[in-house]
Amino acid sequence: MATPTEHDHHRMCVEAVSTRNRRGMHSTGTEVDGARGVFAVDSTAPGAAPQGLDAFRRGWETQIGDDVFQLPAFSPDTIGDFRVKGNVAKVHGAAIADLHAASATRTADVPGGDQDLVAMYVVRRGAWTLGGPPAYGDQTVSAGQFLVRHLGRLTAFETSADLTAKFLVLPPDELKPLLGNRVITGAADSAEMRLLTALTDVIHITVADLGPAGVAAAHGTLIELTKAVLKGQFDDVEPRLAPALTQAAKDLADRRLADPELSPAMLARELNVSVRTLHRAFAAAGEQVSTYIRHRRLHEARLALVAPSGRLSISELAAHWQFADGSHFTRAFKKHFGQTPSEYARSTAAATRSPDRHL
Repeated sequence: MATPTEHDHHRMCVEAVSTRNRRGMHSTGTEVDGARGVFAVDSTAPGAAPQGLDAFRRGWETQIGDDVFQLPAFSPDTIGDFRVKGNVAKVHGAAIADLHAASATRTADVPGGDQDLVAMYVVRRGAWTLGGPPAYGDQTVSAGQFLVRHLGRLTAFETSADLTAKFLVLPPDELKPLLGNRVITGAADSAEMRLLTALTDVIHITVADLGPAGVAAAHGTLIELTKAVLKGQFDDVEPRLAPALTQAAKDLADRRLADPELSPAMLARELNVSVRTLHRAFAAAGEQVSTYIRHRRLHEARLALVAPSGRLSISELAAHWQFADGSHFTRAFKKHFGQTPSEYARSTAAATRSPDRHL
């Protein structure tokens, strides 16, 4: 039995949960493609450093592998204050890491060592500064930006505190010829990056349940969309891109639900595709763009009906969620949920007051 000190160390320093699909690990212990994991590390917990960082390193090596990306040595300050959480996914020779770092990080020095890969950094908050060849100097990826480059050797880097970023490690075979010696930067909300981000989110969710063919398809689509980022355009008739296009459109619609301009045409314009291409992508999943928008608006309106902060009237809800009028909203609500908005609000209030609600 662990002593209280050991138990506290385990609980406070590192929380790591990894999940593999059926093909994630052979009985021999050798790693195969298609794995994911989540982690949370805090090396500032009593007695944690450097064990906290060591645990993170072990988790990375288990989930991703040094053959994909070798973690560098970190500075003493980083080892003493390493507060990072996130999730990682691996598909063939590619890896995706979503990172949230409360603490700043910095490598101990220029790591060196041969490495042949393409790396992409997508920063949503904070900044990531990358060491580079003398001709290029350091480069900083600021919030709202991405950077893609080929790495022939490990290089130094540092990140700011409160960093939220996506880090992709990609095999170089198909991408290096497009990159050459260039470093490509751009806006993280470009049409191509929206699709790539949507795809990586889907991979994180689904990779543990994919078979070998699914893993291969996810890998192929990831490479195709990275090519699109490098070229600044993508092939909108490529069928493999339909799931990513659909997810990107949904993500964008979810952020614009109250916008009176939200429509299939607006989404297509933002994603740099034709309306026909967008409809075709949704149809491949058995959906319609307009139906998705209407159902999401109805769902948000239903939540607003019982919001504790104060209810809007039916006409106010209809106007906020872009229905023609209160009658149109009521008909759509009843068709979707089987009750009028007033009936739903009354039934929910009655259920909340019921003395049996805790049974």
